[in-house]
Amino acid sequence: MKKEVIMIKNGEIALKGLNRKTFEDALVKNIKWRLKSLGKFSVTRAQSTMYIEPMEEGIDFDEAVERLGKIFGIAAFTRALVTEKELDTIKRDAVSYLEDILPYAKTFKVTAKRSDKQFPLKSPEIQQELGGTLLRAYPHLRVDVHNPEITVTIEIRDFGAYIHANQLPGAGGMPVGTSGKALVMISGGIDSPVAAYMMAKRGLELHAIHFVSPPYTSDRALEKVETLCEKVSEYSGRIHFHCVPFTEIQEAIRDHCPEEYFTIIMRRLMMEISMEIARKNDLKALITGESLAQVASQTIGAIACTDEVCTIPVFRPLIGMDKNEIVEIARKIDTFETSILPYEDCCTVFTPRHPKTKPDVEKVREAQNAFDFAPLLQKAIEETQVKQIRSLS
Repeated sequence: MKKEVIMIKNGEIALKGLNRKTFEDALVKNIKWRLKSLGKFSVTRAQSTMYIEPMEEGIDFDEAVERLGKIFGIAAFTRALVTEKELDTIKRDAVSYLEDILPYAKTFKVTAKRSDKQFPLKSPEIQQELGGTLLRAYPHLRVDVHNPEITVTIEIRDFGAYIHANQLPGAGGMPVGTSGKALVMISGGIDSPVAAYMMAKRGLELHAIHFVSPPYTSDRALEKVETLCEKVSEYSGRIHFHCVPFTEIQEAIRDHCPEEYFTIIMRRLMMEISMEIARKNDLKALITGESLAQVASQTIGAIACTDEVCTIPVFRPLIGMDKNEIVEIARKIDTFETSILPYEDCCTVFTPRHPKTKPDVEKVREAQNAFDFAPLLQKAIEETQVKQIRSLS
């Protein structure tokens, strides 16, 4: 018996008590879906660990590891060699399995975990034996038990001995789909893709809604947003993308509403359309990329005006973050460079010269009610185009 597997450690799932199996089942389903195009894998669970084993020859193990690093619900994972629970075999296989790692390190340590208490050596003895073997095989190494470059771990489990080095951090969070479904209002900017990523990390399955205003916005602007959704989908899984025609509504705002209220009224109408799309698709919340006081439409007063029309929760995961923090996450998930491409979305159309930063809800409502937007909203909803977006993997 000698094979390579991937060992997965759950994070928050371990705290779910009687509901734990439900979350684990969701994680297994997401793992299988994400790895499906690479070939056939077995996903099993034992002793608080998930084991992923390729069931076919020629599977790209490196790509499997890359994809697993973007699946929410995984706290940490590592490639591991499974071998016989016999000391000489363990030492021999450890030397060969780690030959791509240890020659390039200066310090290491060995840790041992003995779940199978029938194994004749205790953990300190296993560590001593394997450490001595590795020092003889790689004489340039020295032991550093406090801050080693490489930590070699040997786990003696029920089904074999598992040899691995240095766990990789997982994406964390909760498995997508375990917290319900929500609709993210996504523009072409930096913030909303980050908000989508952060709420998917909390287990939400995502739908996305985007508003287009041709000829004021271009096809390239729409392609940019679809690319952003594709990048987010590497973490969230597939995204149902709703594209709403918004030109007539924006022109009506321009023609019938006071200029200082253009942006606030536009956002209120976007919220109304989004709520109807959410209702039709059984989505229980909206998600926005708003950060308090970042722009005029994101002051407390402006947010209160937009929320007045909402009858479902509005999640704002970025509300207390500054721009540098948001940009850091955008770079991490590879959306930043796409977000800064110079293709403007409809939020930049008919921007008021002097927007209200402390709007009065009643005055905003009165300004909006001066024109009957209902027929235009219904028309936009009926003409909304829907497609599925997912990463190329």
